[in-house]
Amino acid sequence: MNAQESPSTRPYLIRALYEWCTDNGFTPYVAVAVDESVQVPREFVKDGEIVLNVSYDATSGLNIGNDFLAFKARFGGVPREILVPIERVMAIYARENGQGMAFPVSDAVAESKAEAKPVLSEASSEDRVVQLVSVEDASTPSADTPPEPPKPTSPAGARPALKRIK
Repeated sequence: MNAQESPSTRPYLIRALYEWCTDNGFTPYVAVAVDESVQVPREFVKDGEIVLNVSYDATSGLNIGNDFLAFKARFGGVPREILVPIERVMAIYARENGQGMAFPVSDAVAESKAEAKPVLSEASSEDRVVQLVSVEDASTPSADTPPEPPKPTSPAGARPALKRIK
């Protein structure tokens, strides 16, 4: 088996970061690029993306498989079944501090996102640890000061942008 035939590391990394979040008392969020293969409430999709709270308290029957992320959740009090192909997951991160990982966007995702304003920047060909920050906090900190975690924004506030942690 060569590198091109080997299974994707994405579902394994998503499961590992989910476990890290829950073990440390953080709330795991996933950012998803939405297309016709993604089963989510369309009224909550913005610019072809949706961010989902996948914590134990927010979901029922969560299954992070090698091909799909599936669970049941309530949106506005209405129970919904969520089904997300793993290749559509763009990032998983902790809500409280923004630490997590972004994943490369496939060519099909990049084409569908070409006309939409991106919320997360595209990761390099290697998966890297990133921190999500609000657009207002996107200034580069000096080398002497550690980056501050993002401040929570209201639903009407600015959406988070992606910033690499080195």
